[in-house]
Amino acid sequence: MKVLVTDKINESAGKIIEPAAEVDFLPTMSEEELIKIIPNYDALMVRSQTKVTANIINAGVNLKIIGRAGVGVDNIDLEAATQKGIIVVNSPDGNTMAASEHTIALMLAMARNIAPAATSTKEGKWDRGKYTGTELYKKTLGIIGFGKIGSHVGEVALALGMKVIVYDPFSSKEVVEKKGAEYIENLDNFWGRPDFITVHVPKNKDTLNMINKDTIAKMKQGVRLVNCARGGIINENDLKEAINSGYVAGAAIDVYENEPNIQECPLIQCEKNIVLTPHLGASTTEAQMNVAIDVAEQIKEVLSGGSASSAVNIPSLRPDRLEPVKDYMGIAENTGELAVQLSSGAIKSIEIIADGDLADKDIQPLEVAVLKGALSSRLEGVNYVNAPVIAKNRGIDIVSSKSKINSNFAGRITVKLTTDKETTVVAGALVTKDIPRIVKINEYETSIRPEKHVLIVPHTNKPSMIAQVARVIGEKGINIGSMNVVQKNDKHEESIMVINIDTIVDDETLKAIEKIDGVHNPKYVNLTVG
Repeated sequence: MKVLVTDKINESAGKIIEPAAEVDFLPTMSEEELIKIIPNYDALMVRSQTKVTANIINAGVNLKIIGRAGVGVDNIDLEAATQKGIIVVNSPDGNTMAASEHTIALMLAMARNIAPAATSTKEGKWDRGKYTGTELYKKTLGIIGFGKIGSHVGEVALALGMKVIVYDPFSSKEVVEKKGAEYIENLDNFWGRPDFITVHVPKNKDTLNMINKDTIAKMKQGVRLVNCARGGIINENDLKEAINSGYVAGAAIDVYENEPNIQECPLIQCEKNIVLTPHLGASTTEAQMNVAIDVAEQIKEVLSGGSASSAVNIPSLRPDRLEPVKDYMGIAENTGELAVQLSSGAIKSIEIIADGDLADKDIQPLEVAVLKGALSSRLEGVNYVNAPVIAKNRGIDIVSSKSKINSNFAGRITVKLTTDKETTVVAGALVTKDIPRIVKINEYETSIRPEKHVLIVPHTNKPSMIAQVARVIGEKGINIGSMNVVQKNDKHEESIMVINIDTIVDDETLKAIEKIDGVHNPKYVNLTVG
């Protein structure tokens, strides 16, 4: 396997990945240059300079994982990667301290006019009166986005004697107040209060141009703004006008709409009161080392057959969500595989029901496993990344529920798969922590060990049925590993044989079995095991 590392990433990344793959360090390239070489690589690791477009992703026929050595992934086409089943990972914690400290540094530099004062002093001038600043002490800092970076900025601001107010619809009053800040539920009640505002949110449809001429007009006159998050959250033209008019007293900006084309940024034309830095939020020796190590370890893990700890496009498989249900992942995938392979027709809906111990757990990882099993039985290239997307694109309804009904198993997952022709029900469970079993096939209560090759033979319950089926299998040179025979109802009129065998059963063999008087629609099933 081969990994391409670009954008001046710390070389420690290569040493981590090398046991699993060959690593090439190359400089930042254009889209055309990357398209030419990306088919040779199984993984790509970038920072913010490389734009990983849909064209690059589609050309990466062998790509399994794309790693962004940093927090955001807005330079990677997530939708295209997910459609192709490529895992995208980042390092959400590696540069927390660096970005937090840079935010505070910019806020202080802006408040105390450090940049222009330093330039003036170097020119041999002594303009003390010209660069009188303002104190942070007792001022109000408004923080939009109270994640790891925003909350740490808040802690430092409080230590500096500031009052901190927070707007974050994804946080809670309890979390914010525990940190010593005030929670503001509505943005309309937020804008007019802070003396300083800093943003710590991703760029998306909800945050693009969040700060513009209309929201600036709602702010306190003399407000000062900081953006170390993402370019585009603050409208650059509107900010320029507000600074030049004096309504906004100052701004400190580290990120821009069109990086690295700073010449196109209107803020460089501001006459005064602005500090601009070239996206230095994560540019510390420690942060660059941390994010490189974090992403490199995830790439190594994925290429070695493991899972990623910070997969952006499969959040349901984050280790903290996967750990409580990881023992059920295999049997969940098997129930999906079995349900589809026993069915005919186009899939219309998949209902997933969890009971027993699973009723108290987050079962989203198991839902993904069921979808992967079901779809991969009919389609090529299905994995944990793209299974939910493929299901959605095909119009398959996914319904998930939990039940605390008592059963004979610690936890059980039931799949009810409906096609345009029929409905099939399959249930899987763990007898103990490491013993998975298929425990239900339609009306039959079973106890089947999932194996790679399984033969299922519904039949009329009468003498010599097992012997006749076994004779056909034996004549075809197929070895029987184990067999489970279950009767359908109290009248014992119908039964089902579930036979674990050691090889594929071809159509000719199935036709020979079906010719046995009393056999109904035998099926060969191939399961993913181990």
